[in-house]
Amino acid sequence: MKTRKPSAESQPKVVLQLGSWGSYLDEAAELEALLRKKPARLRIELVGVGELPPDTALLLRSILHARSPRTLVTTHARSSLHGAAVLVWLLGDQRLIREDARLHFRAAGPFENSDSATPWQEPDTLTDDEFESADYIRVLQLINEFLPVREMAGRSIELPTLRQFGLVDNAKTDEVLTALLARQKRPVAKPAKKPRVKRAGSPAQQRCARPVGECSPGQRKR
Repeated sequence: MKTRKPSAESQPKVVLQLGSWGSYLDEAAELEALLRKKPARLRIELVGVGELPPDTALLLRSILHARSPRTLVTTHARSSLHGAAVLVWLLGDQRLIREDARLHFRAAGPFENSDSATPWQEPDTLTDDEFESADYIRVLQLINEFLPVREMAGRSIELPTLRQFGLVDNAKTDEVLTALLARQKRPVAKPAKKPRVKRAGSPAQQRCARPVGECSPGQRKR
């Protein structure tokens, strides 16, 4: 019996309105509650012109990592994304982005192009602002697992570049791979055996290949 794939409207969804610099604790709690139900699919939409605090992006990452492996998460960038919001989008199993939307993040810490001979080191004691900077650097380190941060920082990353890195259209790729694997596992049909024609006479009579006149009575030339 065929099971119908749930539509986007029927999937549980969390919307992150990126309009202001807030804590987004309500959205994080909503996401955690939905994932606790172990849905087959879940959708996270990011919309607006603001940014996520780095600590919020790291919190959402920890919640997503604790989900059931049976839950497929789709992240949909309905606006251009900046800073830590880029990381949340990258965490989706399937990533969607508006065709004219872009990603952008600034360099910080070890990802900055510096002429200084002294390598960057995180200080032992941090102020509130330095804590936020340290969280942002951690976000960049995680983004670097998907995109080369040092080369991409400060640039507008558009859809063609995301396709080159295999970060979008992965659903179509998965469908192709699934079809290929199913084709490989399908048993190869064996050719049907031709029915054997029974010839009259004994085997000795059927094997006689001599001229008809030399064959014994009842034998036939093949």
